[in-house]
Amino acid sequence: MSHTLHRQGTTQSLSRDFIVFSMSAKEINHVGSAPKLAEFLRIARKHGPVNMGDIKTGNMQKVLPEEIISRVQDTSIVHAVFDNPAAVAGVLSELRERDLGVSVIVSGLFDEVGKCLHAAGLEAHTVEHSLGIKGQTSRLAPARMLQVTTMCGHGMVSANLVSKALVDIKRGRATPQEAARTIARPCECGVFNPARAARLLGDLAAVMTFDW
Repeated sequence: MSHTLHRQGTTQSLSRDFIVFSMSAKEINHVGSAPKLAEFLRIARKHGPVNMGDIKTGNMQKVLPEEIISRVQDTSIVHAVFDNPAAVAGVLSELRERDLGVSVIVSGLFDEVGKCLHAAGLEAHTVEHSLGIKGQTSRLAPARMLQVTTMCGHGMVSANLVSKALVDIKRGRATPQEAARTIARPCECGVFNPARAARLLGDLAAVMTFDW
């Protein structure tokens, strides 16, 4: 899975950004996997995710977590986002004990994820890295905005939406937290980190001008 690998930002900012998700393998173990994936979400929810979701249902910024869990299917890919490593280690420890029989993937800074795995008594099976963005990069949004938009790996959070959110914050129409929740809604699968987004939006609004 590569949709969570292209997040941009500083090491300090990304050190508080983790995505833990699970899925079954089509034609291998997907039949009857829905209860296991639902249990994954229940376990993740106990550890205080800042977002969670299933691309078939939506994320918890617009759908209640209970509904997301109740509607999980065999072919679902379920996600939970955390902003602190202790929570990630706790989730992984519990998943290790439960051994649900479905794949679990963790995205984040390599060293930080490694610490979480070590704390949970686990080792990585496979590691995948992003090699960056190639092509006509001049057509991309400014780097400071990409820190926000790249948190939606399917490209559902547009630079224009971020610009509007920044204007709303600057003009007092929304707090950074409110704006972050609004931006998170289009990210159907729930990998967007609204807690990190609120920090980024607050910093950007403090220095922004209206020429971009």
